[in-house]
Amino acid sequence: METIAIDTPNWVEKTAHVAKTFTENAASQDTKGEFVYRNYDLLKANEYFSLLVPKELGGAGLKYSEVCNTIRTIGNHCGSTALAFSMHQHLMAATAWKYKHKGEGAPLLTNVADNQLVLVSTGARDWLGSNGSMEKVDGGYLVSAKKAFASQSAVGDILVTSAPYLNEKKQWKVLHFGVPFTSEGVSVLDNWDVMGMRATGSQTVVLDNVYVPDSAIALEREKDEFHPVWNVVLTVAMPLIMSAYVGIAERARAIALDHASNTKDQGHVPYLLGKLNNAWMSALIQWQSMYARTNELEFKPNKCVSAEILSLKTNVAEACRESVALAIELVGGRSFYVKNELERLFRDVQASQFHPLPKWEQYRFTASTLIDH
Repeated sequence: METIAIDTPNWVEKTAHVAKTFTENAASQDTKGEFVYRNYDLLKANEYFSLLVPKELGGAGLKYSEVCNTIRTIGNHCGSTALAFSMHQHLMAATAWKYKHKGEGAPLLTNVADNQLVLVSTGARDWLGSNGSMEKVDGGYLVSAKKAFASQSAVGDILVTSAPYLNEKKQWKVLHFGVPFTSEGVSVLDNWDVMGMRATGSQTVVLDNVYVPDSAIALEREKDEFHPVWNVVLTVAMPLIMSAYVGIAERARAIALDHASNTKDQGHVPYLLGKLNNAWMSALIQWQSMYARTNELEFKPNKCVSAEILSLKTNVAEACRESVALAIELVGGRSFYVKNELERLFRDVQASQFHPLPKWEQYRFTASTLIDH
């Protein structure tokens, strides 16, 4: 696989070329559960990790919607690469929003652009309460925790995480901070052996008395309570993450359409194809509605928008899973073989339901928001 820069200023063309190369090893990497190292090398060589960094800070300065569609295209060829990459991009999107609206985050954005750093998030597992422990020491804290589902941790440069802290007033807080993977006490377990998205490198990161200086604390909030920061994070994160699954569903639709073109005389095939297309359109339009709400990072964060984003996320995830399931039903028994691409797409798309918030938690969050507002 190429690991050189592709000479075109057109990011749509470049992504089509880059993503096509990912198809070659997607099946073998899934079988081995091996992280997509070579795909990431190619993304780095072409400076994809700074797509959302403004041009004045050294990045590509792409629009948020363009990055969503970039991930969708990658998802057409390798779901694991698309999902892992989306985890970096949602941290970049939140930082870019802060830069646009608060004038903060320029050093991190510049550092990523200059060095194509990989940012790893643990927010999905931490949510409101976070996990781990923090002990106050001179000039900072000692942090111990296990952070599971840390996508891209196999090649991460900076861990963006949090931990609960009982302060001197006996009040529980959650502190947010970044930790370089090179810090003493940081290790990555080799424990990502799962059903789908097997090549995302979502290992558990272990923090064992890792020193975090006071200067690294980016946010302090109340433990187990919803903080306004989530109104930014949820709004920018969920459309990017769902982009990977929309790409997977789109690929399943293409496979089914190709099969249907050769078996159109079978009575049930047109009906299944029509139903599949309805599910796919539901996923596509609602996903587009998700990223439209970010207004190219010009949105005003509030809980009502967050509730809408999460509701749409549930709908998109369900429509993507339905699309792939219908593609399998249309193609028939041959899709049951591991060698068939649909088998992998089916396993990968199942992960869509586990991103925050899971369906029943989303229903409760949305209901609470509606009642309060």
